[in-house]
Amino acid sequence: MGMAVRAGAMLSCTFGMAPSSLVVLPTNRVMNGTPLATIMDYIPLTNIMPFGMCSSLSNPTVSAATTAAMGVLTPMPCVPVITAPWAPGSPTVLYGGYPALNQTCKCMCAWGGVISIGTPGVTNIMVP
Repeated sequence: MGMAVRAGAMLSCTFGMAPSSLVVLPTNRVMNGTPLATIMDYIPLTNIMPFGMCSSLSNPTVSAATTAAMGVLTPMPCVPVITAPWAPGSPTVLYGGYPALNQTCKCMCAWGGVISIGTPGVTNIMVP
């Protein structure tokens, strides 16, 4: 079992160079004034903010900059491209009809990065 995740949780990406925070819109799931997250809170630049600079060669901007620098890895600004919800989510706890997000869930960026939750922002609500 993991801890529930709420707005402001700290996120990290395997190819990102800085942490980011999760933004959760307050729809149908507020606990003590702070929105709790579901697996559907994965929209880039709405829920998941950039991670500073990206170092994935799958990212076309990083690849082009690296080629221009004669093969020297050249990170470029991160713009997450996420096409699927967080996984696996909590099968038994629903907020607003969607599975709850817990700190063990992961999300994939199209450029190959794995986005994970470092600090969930909640210390007293556990969800399976």
